[in-house]
Amino acid sequence: MDKVAFPYRSSSHLILLHVIAESGSWEKHGLDVDYDRKIGSEDAQRGIESCELEFCGGNHVSTYGLRARGSSWVYLGQTVNNVYHHLVVRPDSGINGVADIRGRKLGGAGSHPILNNWLYLKQRGLDQDRDDYELICQEEFKPGTMDEVESDKKPPPLWQWVKDGIVDAAFVGVPASLFAKQAGLKIIDVEPLPMIQFSSVSTNLKFVQKHPEIVERFLKGLLEGIAFFKNRPEESIDIIQRRYTKSGQMNREQAAFTHQALSSVLESKLYPTMKAISNVYEEALRQDKDAAKVNPMELWDMHHVRRLDDAGFIDNLYGGQRAAGHHHKKSEATSKDVSGKITESAAVGHTGCDDACAATH
Repeated sequence: MDKVAFPYRSSSHLILLHVIAESGSWEKHGLDVDYDRKIGSEDAQRGIESCELEFCGGNHVSTYGLRARGSSWVYLGQTVNNVYHHLVVRPDSGINGVADIRGRKLGGAGSHPILNNWLYLKQRGLDQDRDDYELICQEEFKPGTMDEVESDKKPPPLWQWVKDGIVDAAFVGVPASLFAKQAGLKIIDVEPLPMIQFSSVSTNLKFVQKHPEIVERFLKGLLEGIAFFKNRPEESIDIIQRRYTKSGQMNREQAAFTHQALSSVLESKLYPTMKAISNVYEEALRQDKDAAKVNPMELWDMHHVRRLDDAGFIDNLYGGQRAAGHHHKKSEATSKDVSGKITESAAVGHTGCDDACAATH
């Protein structure tokens, strides 16, 4: 067995990673994957650059500027390509859509989600740099990084800020939007944002060139684990309920909700979408001016996944049928029939990109 590291940037990744590990797919390919540990953005950068870490489940934005400064960071696959969210407001706010945020206070949490909000609104004619709206952030970030300043005080969910009148609106995903609705807030459906988020397969190009066989085995295990997650829901729900306890113990209904919400948006073939890459690159440009010196595709090496796909490896995991690719429909787990069934709990999983946005999503 070869031992490799795959630390996560957000504990939400464990919803998937616990299932992959217990499915035995990595072990089947001779890998002992050390995945159950969190890592910060800067530590991830240092670990990947030094090859001390074989893989990492992030970072999504800071790497483009790093590439311009000589980084060998590379992405080999992508698990989720969209942010599915709702706009939460008070019923008497007069806000009926995104355009009505103009001149209002918007709540934000998490470095990447805040960038998502900035981009989403800018693409719809509202520019934070023109003071079209005021952003109120729940935490501080270390200068020059995307890591939040550590604090013992956990902020409330963003929808609670809306309810309390601290802000006028916030973008939240499920299950937070369901809890907000139960609390009497107005939930407005909005379009998803194409975005590189959740667990990405990040590594160092030097490691890839030196150990292509480990890369192939790792990707095979990941792809088989995703197929297990999608094809064997009851077993996956059991694993999620038993193992995903970072925020508390789920009941069966909560675990099933968490599974459904992720399964419906997981990429079977690990391909990123062009819109997702384009959008995350726009955020990279805002975060680091050096990102303008690189073509965003320089960081994406999909030939390993493509080779497995062309050989029929992925389709065979789905009974020989062409595996589903990008998902355009919203998760069925956002439907109204579950809003009264899932009681509020921090244990319910989300597909956030960093732990700071757990309160958001």
